[in-house]
Amino acid sequence: MRHGRFSNMSALVQPTTNCPRTELNSVPVFSVASELQNYINSDHPSQGQKIHSRILKIGFIPNVNISIKLLILYIKSSCLLYARQVFDEMPHRTLSVYNYMIAGNIRHGFVEDAFEKPDGYTFSMILKGSTSGLSSHAVAREVHAQIVKSYIDGDNVLYTALADSYVKTESIAYARRVFDLMLDQNEICSTSMITGYMNRGCWEEAEDVFDKTREKDVVVYNAMIVEMAKKAIEMYIQMQRLDFRPTISTHASVIGACSLLSAFEVGQQIQGQLMKTEFFPHIMIGSALIDMYSKCGRTEDARRVFDYMPKRNVFSWTWMIDGYGKNGSPGEALALFSRMINYVTFLGALSACGHAGLVAKGMEIFKSMEGVYSMRPCMEHYACVVDLLGRAGRLEFIMQMPEKPNSDVWAALLSSCRLHGDVELLQMSFSDCKTRAGRGPTSRCCWKVGGCEPVEGADEGERSIKRKGFTWIGTDAGLEAFHAGRS
Repeated sequence: MRHGRFSNMSALVQPTTNCPRTELNSVPVFSVASELQNYINSDHPSQGQKIHSRILKIGFIPNVNISIKLLILYIKSSCLLYARQVFDEMPHRTLSVYNYMIAGNIRHGFVEDAFEKPDGYTFSMILKGSTSGLSSHAVAREVHAQIVKSYIDGDNVLYTALADSYVKTESIAYARRVFDLMLDQNEICSTSMITGYMNRGCWEEAEDVFDKTREKDVVVYNAMIVEMAKKAIEMYIQMQRLDFRPTISTHASVIGACSLLSAFEVGQQIQGQLMKTEFFPHIMIGSALIDMYSKCGRTEDARRVFDYMPKRNVFSWTWMIDGYGKNGSPGEALALFSRMINYVTFLGALSACGHAGLVAKGMEIFKSMEGVYSMRPCMEHYACVVDLLGRAGRLEFIMQMPEKPNSDVWAALLSSCRLHGDVELLQMSFSDCKTRAGRGPTSRCCWKVGGCEPVEGADEGERSIKRKGFTWIGTDAGLEAFHAGRS
């Protein structure tokens, strides 16, 4: 660490030695900690620095808890100089204090300042922030060397972070060595490896990683499906270059691949080809195009296909309603729903109300299922209502359900608990969901509100580093994944 740049601050934070003893004893420690926490949780944490000024003026020596909160306050306020001063003045630094300081340096781009008294979690944080400041590949190899030298017992979290860092720095061979060292090839690391191999066209290696993953989940399957979808479009183009004529099933499958990849430009070209064939009026093709355009946010294109279709089935109606709802057009969604009412379109209507915040209208539609149409709601409908009310902060509905909630309903509640900070209900939701569904995608979202620690009971393998969001874009070389942060 470079300490010289902090030396000119010592005069700012020296405690006043001539303060009366009674004034020191009268400081309410709990209220100070509570007030600091309020500022930490607020949108303007920098305003809490005035509390530190008061502490310095009266000569109060903060305990470890208050010092940690001051450290977090300055980090959240982007004042790393003051955070480091608080850090240096702490007589007893816990491991969590080091991790907070390291995380702050990484967040603000000072990756090179992060190597100090590291443990496994520290190394994971350094790897997570290795894309800023230094060469990512250099940081990954340096961390790997430090892990070996420090005799740190690696766990799934650390190995996953290391393998993921190698994958992102085009060092897939090093990533595979780390992956093979893991006793339990968890689904998080497998997903990263599969994506890395697929991006390089190494299909057999990706399938090998998939086969070696003992406990697969929906994320691992999605990684394979998305990458195979990319390959499907390439194969579709190749077969036509070789003068093979695609069938209706071929077109429908490739349109589905475009939907997964949000590649509506490719979908438009396929539609242009279809309009010259006898396949275009077919209900399978129309429904696939509606789904593809809706998922790409092109509801006007989807509606043109919908209106052109000579015949429509429940999938056509549902995907059009769902497309309107998820793309911010609840009025159009409900207008279509009123023309085709069944169990599936009820889901689309409730989802549309949830995305638009139409709580009263959504509850009116839900109650009409039994009251007007004599349809008994399924668990999927209850999950939509829990999501609808949860977005509005009304989390009590699940306790009033006439049937025992399943994992889908609990998963909807989990998201709402995180959104509104109901930790107690979140803990209960996690416990029930864990009992019912075991390890799965729903349990990975169970993180303690307002902090970075997982909810009690979460598996070690679930303490994962969130991967960057991405989309697919067309380039001269074909479809490529465009990750957040890339230019």
